Amino acid sequence: MNHVIAKSLAVSGIVQGVGFRPFIWQLAQEYRVRGDVANTPAGVLIHAEGAAESVAAFCRDIETRKPPLAHITGISARPESPAGAETFSIVPSEKGADTSALISPDVSVCEDCLREMCDPSDRRYRYPFINCTHCGPRYTIIDDIPYDRPGTSMRHFTMCPACQSEYDNPADRRFHAQPNACPVCGPHVTLCDNARCPVPADDPVQKTVELLRDGHIVAVKGIGGFHLAADAENSDAVRRLRERKHREEKPFALMALDLEQIRRFARPTPEEVQLLTVCQRPIVLLRKRTPNSVAEAVSPRNRCFGVMLPYTPLHYLLLGAGADQPNFTALVMTSGNMSEAPIAIDNDDAFDRLAPIADFFLIHNREICLRSDDSIVRYAGGDMRPIRRSRGYAPMPVFLRKPVPQILACGGGLKSTVCLTKGRNAFLSQHIGDMENLETFDFFRQTVDRLRRILSIRPEIVAHDLHPDYMSTQYALEQADVKTVAVQHHHAHIVSVMAEHQLDGPLIGLAFDGTGCGTDGAIWGGEVLIAEPGTFTRAAHLGYVPMPGGSAAIREPWRMGLACLYETFGDSLPDLPMLREIGEERAGVMLAMIRNQVNTPRTSSMGRLFDGIAAILGLRSQVAFEGQAAMDLEMVAGEGTRGGYEYERTPGDIVVLPVRPIVRGVVADMGKGLSPSVISMKFHNTLIRLFSELCRDLRGAAGLNRVVLSGGVFQNAILLTGLMHALEKKNFKVFANTQVPANDGGISLGQALVAAERS
Repeated sequence: MNHVIAKSLAVSGIVQGVGFRPFIWQLAQEYRVRGDVANTPAGVLIHAEGAAESVAAFCRDIETRKPPLAHITGISARPESPAGAETFSIVPSEKGADTSALISPDVSVCEDCLREMCDPSDRRYRYPFINCTHCGPRYTIIDDIPYDRPGTSMRHFTMCPACQSEYDNPADRRFHAQPNACPVCGPHVTLCDNARCPVPADDPVQKTVELLRDGHIVAVKGIGGFHLAADAENSDAVRRLRERKHREEKPFALMALDLEQIRRFARPTPEEVQLLTVCQRPIVLLRKRTPNSVAEAVSPRNRCFGVMLPYTPLHYLLLGAGADQPNFTALVMTSGNMSEAPIAIDNDDAFDRLAPIADFFLIHNREICLRSDDSIVRYAGGDMRPIRRSRGYAPMPVFLRKPVPQILACGGGLKSTVCLTKGRNAFLSQHIGDMENLETFDFFRQTVDRLRRILSIRPEIVAHDLHPDYMSTQYALEQADVKTVAVQHHHAHIVSVMAEHQLDGPLIGLAFDGTGCGTDGAIWGGEVLIAEPGTFTRAAHLGYVPMPGGSAAIREPWRMGLACLYETFGDSLPDLPMLREIGEERAGVMLAMIRNQVNTPRTSSMGRLFDGIAAILGLRSQVAFEGQAAMDLEMVAGEGTRGGYEYERTPGDIVVLPVRPIVRGVVADMGKGLSPSVISMKFHNTLIRLFSELCRDLRGAAGLNRVVLSGGVFQNAILLTGLMHALEKKNFKVFANTQVPANDGGISLGQALVAAERS
């Protein structure tokens, strides 16, 4: 008979809300181990006793056979005296002052639950809230830690005897599944018109399908907020949705039942199929199939659709899961908000804000504790590139190279997120949005307060952007009894990549974006930095160009086009269609502003250079959303075009890269009658060659062999992929964002690590 031993195991990571305790119980039965398991504020605590060989095998298999949604970051074990336990049990969760358990993101409904939902003999047939320990909502229903039903929005629903029996049965897939429910005892959906009056229907979901088929717009409550849904093949419905939402041209997201339906209107690659089908279910940017039946207004003047598969049971029911034929090729599923406001999560708020947009509302009575937009990704440069990191990914931490103090990093002004650090974990919030109105600022503060509470983080340091007028900066400076650290915007971009890849410095960082306050008071955005986590030097930058009208030049790219032309040709401007469209009077006013330096801040921004070239080519003189002109320039580029334009470098302590030779080359090609597609690709080729050769020369001078790419301009797949390949051919090791967005949605991570190093 083997000697009986006992061990105490403390398991940290994402081990709550993912079926971890049931897994431990079942593993204990397999190895005849006795003891108990409990959730704690730090993770999971296990007491195991039994034969030495059995306990050893039990401990080994915890990590090798863990549930699919679990992520173990550490297991600490210590010997204990056997307590004479006769069984293995799940005991009530421990509560304590310091919370360090990781919160699971929301994940899509699993195949087992889908089969049950589509089975007419199952008691959860067509139930829109079916879930188990392996799937469903987590982050958006959590109100407190440990993750038990009383700490979630499911506390309002008392389980019926059948659900309670599943919950209590260790052999059941719903053993200790906190959102467990059924039609008898759980949440339910209701269909209303936009005056809040219930619509009579035996099956509200089927009635919603009929309304969508008839061309109506329906606000649908999901797990992270409301969507505005419309039939994607109904041009009139899509056009009305644009008009009512005040969203002129920004692409709408699509949702389709399965890959077969997606392939009717898009051409996903094998890598993109993998991104579509992960449990996070992000929106994935896919090339359009031509021709296709989707309304042109879904994604105008764009080569791509943003597409996602369903991730809730309700989505599957709307799209026709279990039926002979899908209900729709695709549905538009866009955020339930008026443009630039946070998405609605509360039923009353949704009626107040969305009634002018939606004809009908499909609501439910489960509270959403934390709003969370759909995540957006694309495949480029050999990896996933997040564009918006939110539902499905937040608040999964980025694991840092070494422990850091408890820090709150407040992000920037656009595409805002916040980051809180604890130990080696950097917790990025879900997408918050553009901090340009009080609604978004309130959401920002709520997110900070909620994350601080459920993660038990008391920041010693608050990091913020260098720009004094950002709401996030003002919030940081108002915090009492903490140290504040101002972080230069582009340094934060580069360090966000260093944090992801656990890199130390120094290295070469290329930070390309639209706007960021520089240390010299100018607007930066085309930067080459020699960077370390705590410091940087500016090695090179695009030459400064005036921004006539300041921020108005972002909304009206023709201003940047005119500024680039004046910077290149002075008063001898070439005769271009863009100038004729502007008109002599408007052009004269702008030129006077530039000459007299009135409201014309100077910028080295790569984003503004893209805007200027797009305007010169006649692609766009005004934008409906940030980055639209640059996106047009990418979309029109003729792949396969070779050649580029001349460029120059002005030597000095900081190398300057003037835009004049590039603009001169673009204008010369226009004079030759070359198409915008050829010119755009030559422009991209020029930037790729210019910066890869500059990095080569910097390596020779400083011995640096690693290059980091970050900033919103690197959402451009042509530039990202081309520059990565060019640098790799020169034997550089190249790193870019893969866990957080390259745009401003990732800078809070960089801010946190910079502040940690400076502390």
